[in-house]
Amino acid sequence: MALHTQQTPHSKRPTIAEGERKDNWLMAPLTFFLVFGFFVVWATFRTFSNKYYVVEKYNYLSPFYSPLITLPESWKIMVLGRSLHISPSLLILPFPLTFRLSCYYYRKALYRSFLADPLACAVKEPKALDTMRYRKYTGERLFPLIAVNFHRYAFFAAAIFMIFLWKDAFEACTVPATGGGVKFGFGLGTLLFFVNVSLLTAYTFSCHSWRHFVGGKVDCYSCSALSKTRYGLWQKISFLNEKHGTWAMMSLISVLVTDIYVFLVSSGVLTDLRFFN
Repeated sequence: MALHTQQTPHSKRPTIAEGERKDNWLMAPLTFFLVFGFFVVWATFRTFSNKYYVVEKYNYLSPFYSPLITLPESWKIMVLGRSLHISPSLLILPFPLTFRLSCYYYRKALYRSFLADPLACAVKEPKALDTMRYRKYTGERLFPLIAVNFHRYAFFAAAIFMIFLWKDAFEACTVPATGGGVKFGFGLGTLLFFVNVSLLTAYTFSCHSWRHFVGGKVDCYSCSALSKTRYGLWQKISFLNEKHGTWAMMSLISVLVTDIYVFLVSSGVLTDLRFFN
């Protein structure tokens, strides 16, 4: 959509008040605000509830608690005057969350949805924030925002977690057999596990960090067989990278849905729909 603005030596950035944007520009930041806000609230509740994250009957394990860690009973913390057992998810979630929160897509979405910095292209920031940032703006060059550059390293931690999540998905294809061992089983939860880990894999490996790791720092793509192979992989990852924002939101929702389903089945609110036992 073309923006028609009169250019002057001191022309301002186009704003919604000046009528340049007629589309429904608020939907994107509002949707992210609601979805991510609910995710944060639910993840906080699940982290400190420290229960209903395993369905032993069907080998379901919540992605918030994967890999499964058993902590000593003596590990406790004080929360609002109450002594609570430390949740294993407190040791797990910082790794995928660091990767997700430092992601280029999430940084843009968080700035727009939660900080109005700005809400959208060609939409002016709130006046008070605009004035303050104009005077003190340092981008992501100084503390604390310079920490988001840790993203390139957080990727490798997220990639390791994908191994555990794929393991959980395949284990969800089994159920305890009579007399010991396991047998094949497949339910709605199993399907959710595979959809979730597939979306998380697409999100993780469409990342700019992985794309750079595979094809970056190469001066000549045609000079050796290895360079040609790296170039071919770089092209495929670039294809995934074009939809990185889509994978980011879909995987966020799939993690949320999978955990809620495990919670409801484990707490007895729902009965898993079984296709094969």
